[in-house]
Amino acid sequence: MTGVDAPEDTQAVPERPRAAGRQDWTAWPKYNAAGSGYRGYWYPVTWSSHITKNPKSYTICGEKLAVIRDAGKAYALHDRCPHRGVPLSEGNQQFPGTVSCPYHGWTYRLTDGKLAAVITDGPDSKICGKLSVQTYAVEERLGLVWVYIPIASEPAPPIDEQLPRELVENAGIVGGRIQPRAGNWRFACENGFDEGHAKYLHRTALWRLFKPMPTWNITRIVPEGRWIYRVQDEVYWEADFPGVGTWTNKRWWKKKPDETKVSQIGNVGAGLEVNPVIAAQNFPGFASLSMPGVLRIAYPNFIHYEFYVPVDDDRHRYVGLMVNFVSGVKKLGFYAKYLGAIRWLFHGQFSGQDAWMVEVTDAPPEKLYRPDVSLTTWRNLAEEEYAAKLAAAAEFTPQPVARTRERRAPASRAGTAAAKPAEPVTSSE
Repeated sequence: MTGVDAPEDTQAVPERPRAAGRQDWTAWPKYNAAGSGYRGYWYPVTWSSHITKNPKSYTICGEKLAVIRDAGKAYALHDRCPHRGVPLSEGNQQFPGTVSCPYHGWTYRLTDGKLAAVITDGPDSKICGKLSVQTYAVEERLGLVWVYIPIASEPAPPIDEQLPRELVENAGIVGGRIQPRAGNWRFACENGFDEGHAKYLHRTALWRLFKPMPTWNITRIVPEGRWIYRVQDEVYWEADFPGVGTWTNKRWWKKKPDETKVSQIGNVGAGLEVNPVIAAQNFPGFASLSMPGVLRIAYPNFIHYEFYVPVDDDRHRYVGLMVNFVSGVKKLGFYAKYLGAIRWLFHGQFSGQDAWMVEVTDAPPEKLYRPDVSLTTWRNLAEEEYAAKLAAAAEFTPQPVARTRERRAPASRAGTAAAKPAEPVTSSE
């Protein structure tokens, strides 16, 4: 209330009827603000074999990194020399265990980022040891280099706590593809877990050429641990749409699906023999998602993972991995199939259809429909988990310190008494 009465003849503006579906992301404020990603997680950067003694530049969550290898170990530093802002990734190694800026030879230790030498200022440079660049925790798993992007100054948690459990506990072989892609990481993540798109968008994919796809499903989302799962309760392979006609994904050349069973291992996995490692996981559903944007799709013979690595508001890095839990000579068979066909069909044309949709998506505003429960449940999970992560990191956030300073007393003038000292004034800066 303002204390001012409105004129009696003021007419209220009639409320517009609410449109179907949600219009914006205000119900998920942290998710809405996460255009450049969530800090406080481990992210895959690139293949381990791509990191050498020559530093390379990467951006994750808007954070510019210089990643380099020394004596077999990978390191990551903030990709900016404090002197004049030149990227350290443009430099090289002049001394073991360091990286040198190409401009004036400012040289930083890889372990802690401390300025160890300034080549153009001589061995007795007084600035050495007085400044440093930020360093980041680095681990290597699954043939990839991973970097932890902190929220504040919190220590990095063990990476194995974030990785899918089955990848930590079991040996497997990996085939994969890493690509820079246009579009926000949230669009890519939501596309991956989206319940409805695969049956329609991917109907023309060569990967699905001989494999049938349902027309529509009745699906629910089940949380388990830090994952949410898409569980298929009913699967319909064709349907009659009133007023328009019949629609089906069935074709004479495709494998005939078993319409009496509903599979939770792949769309068409009913009746197929399942790899023992995959079967032992007892996944509630074949598609699952966890923070900070890790998709897992379980098929009878392999598990497909997608990591959506934020670069900035308009770009992300796609990391797609296909993991087979086999050993011995079966590894050779997997590599032959993957390199000969799967990489191009699955991580190429099939995944390329997703990249196309992510690039052209423009939301919000948006209007959701029934299958989008997969998206709203994911947003709820992200909102809740990140709120807890921010609270945990708060104790590592430096707080401003109130400093007390004395106000300078005015100088005494000739013929007048000296002014009394002023009382201390406390200010927060």
